[in-house]
Amino acid sequence: MLPHSESIMNAYQYKENVWAELERFGIVPQPTTHPALIREFLNDQYLYEIRKLKEQQVRLEREQGRQARKGYADKVVALRQKYPLLPVPLQDWLEAS
Repeated sequence: MLPHSESIMNAYQYKENVWAELERFGIVPQPTTHPALIREFLNDQYLYEIRKLKEQQVRLEREQGRQARKGYADKVVALRQKYPLLPVPLQDWLEAS
């Protein structure tokens, strides 16, 4: 949720490396797009992908047994690495004012 104390007219200047990461997902924020809104979108996308991965894993384990677990942790780590902005504090997404 966006902070109520901030004006809708605020302009946010995202760091170049943040822009590059966002563009990988097809996200091009407007200067007035609050970073929290973008993080929420990225987090929703991550959750969708992690749930999909878990569903695939459960299905594999039903079909192949416990040996299907081999490599699952690596897939989870790879998925986390696909979203490097999520653990970064929002203030570190922006250029210093």
